[in-house]
Amino acid sequence: ETQVPDVTYALAASPNFARDGICFAARGSGLYRSDDGGKSWRFAYEMLDLQAPLPTMAVAVSPEFESDGTVFAGVPGGVLRSFDGGQNWQVVHLPSPPPTVSALVISPAYDRDGVLLAGTVEDGVLCSTDRGGRWVAWNFGLLDLNVLCIAISADFGQDETVFVGTDSGIFRSTNGGRAWREVDFPLEYAPVLSLALSPRYAEDGVVFAGTESHGLYRSGDRGRTWRRLGEEALAEAVNAVLLPAEYPEKGDVLVALGSRLLLSPDGGQSWSEWHAGGVLEAGIASVLAPQGLGPGAPLLVGLVEGGVLRL
Repeated sequence: ETQVPDVTYALAASPNFARDGICFAARGSGLYRSDDGGKSWRFAYEMLDLQAPLPTMAVAVSPEFESDGTVFAGVPGGVLRSFDGGQNWQVVHLPSPPPTVSALVISPAYDRDGVLLAGTVEDGVLCSTDRGGRWVAWNFGLLDLNVLCIAISADFGQDETVFVGTDSGIFRSTNGGRAWREVDFPLEYAPVLSLALSPRYAEDGVVFAGTESHGLYRSGDRGRTWRRLGEEALAEAVNAVLLPAEYPEKGDVLVALGSRLLLSPDGGQSWSEWHAGGVLEAGIASVLAPQGLGPGAPLLVGLVEGGVLRL
C-alpha cells in the first residue's frame, strides 16, 4: 500500500493572529488548527467522525473571524464551512460532476457581500454569494478550467477584480468572476503556480506571477505588460509569492521555490536567502506570513512531506 504524501497544500491565519495565534493548515490528511501560532497542531475534523482521510487542498478564514468564527475548507467534491472556528462543520456539496477545490479566496468585503470564489482542478471557478451555502460555476471566457491559484483585489468590494493562474496562463475578471479575459502573458502555455496582487492594486496595478519553469514575473499595469525578475536566482518553480501589507512603501517580496525561500527588499530587483538559513531539507508547498515580513515576524512554511515549520 503506497503512502500518499501528506502535503501541506495551504495555510491561513486569523486576522488577529498577533493576539490569538490561530492558524489553519490544509493537508492531504485533512485540516489542522493551531492556537499557539503554529507551534502545535490538532486535527480540526474530529466532529466529522471520518472513516478515511479527507484531503484538504484549500482553506480560507473570514476577515471578521474574531466575531463570526468562519472558516472554509476545500475538499474533493465540496466545501466545508464552520461558524465556530473549526469545531463543527457543514458539508456543502458542489454541482455535479463534483470538482476538487484547489484554491479558495474570500472577498475582503465579506461582511457586506458574503462572496467566496473557489478554484477547481478541472472545473474552473465556482462562486458563492451567500457565505458558502450555494455555489455556481462562473467560467464565461475562462478558456482553461484547471485553476492552480487565485488572487483577489484588496478593493474587491469596489473594483471586483480577481486573477486566476491556470495550467496555461493567467485570466482576469473585473466583474467579480462572472466573466474572464485571458491576460497577455509572455509565456505560451506556462503553468502559473502563484499570484500576488499589491495591497494597493486599485492604485498601482501591480501583479506578481510565479511560474512552474520560467521564474517570477511582475506587471505594473494590471497584467497588460510583464517583466521577468531575478532570472538566475529564481530558476525553479515559484510555489508562493508574498507581499507585506505595507507594499509598495515597504518593497519586500518573498518567494518560495522548491526548497528555498528568497527575499527581495527592493520589489524584485535583488534577491537573497531568507534569514532562516538557506535551503530547507524538505520541499515547500505553501507559505504564510501572518504578521507580515518584518524582522522577527514568524513565517509558517507548509511542507511537501507534510507538517508545518515555524521560522
